[in-house]
Amino acid sequence: MNTQVVDAVIKEQVKELKVPAIGRSYIPLARQAGESGWSYAEFLRELLDEELRSRQERTATRRLREARFPDIKTLDQINWDVLSGVSKQRVIELSSCAYIEAAENVVVAGPIGTGKTHLAIALGVEAARRRYRVVFTRAADLVRDLLEARDARTLGRVYQRIKRAALLIVDEFGFVPFDRAGGELLFNLLSERHERKSTIVTTNLAFSEWVQVLGDEKLTTALLDRLAYRAHILTTKGSSYRMSQRRKE
Repeated sequence: MNTQVVDAVIKEQVKELKVPAIGRSYIPLARQAGESGWSYAEFLRELLDEELRSRQERTATRRLREARFPDIKTLDQINWDVLSGVSKQRVIELSSCAYIEAAENVVVAGPIGTGKTHLAIALGVEAARRRYRVVFTRAADLVRDLLEARDARTLGRVYQRIKRAALLIVDEFGFVPFDRAGGELLFNLLSERHERKSTIVTTNLAFSEWVQVLGDEKLTTALLDRLAYRAHILTTKGSSYRMSQRRKE
């Protein structure tokens, strides 16, 4: 069987087996194998490694897209001189995603404009790159979606989608107060994730002020009991970075 026929057969097999990376790399790897004297087993291992790397990259790209981040922010972009109050070493430790494996939470608290959202997104991006399912949402949007799903009788479907996420990021908790029904729906959702999946919450409020958002002291206490249990608390400090930039401009 000549080379052209072999190549055509391999292309069809690659397509049928859905291993596109092998289809792209088998010719250059075969050439390298011949030049380097690889055994058949070494050649096969390199082919499979190429396919695995490609699949992992595709999964990470899909996870980033599915997370629906408003912007892609990374840890490399953080100005640590501006992000005061937060230990760089602690953030680097969190970027390993060990807290996700342990189903622990992260609460990022501090004044408006001090880098909380950037930090939360950056940790979410690291998780997505490691192929964890991530969902990013603002607190007000999440509660609105839950209320709409309840009215449309699709709440179970929304709960299941969010429960599948290894990491849920709830941004800007405290900007908008919820009514009793919204607070209860949020509480139920986070209770379902308690000690099963991880949640990151960013807030401009101290824990003692959360009752202003939820409107019920018992509900607030119960939510904090679940959310803050074994949680990593990061506290940003200083004045608004965005406002300082505007003043400079």
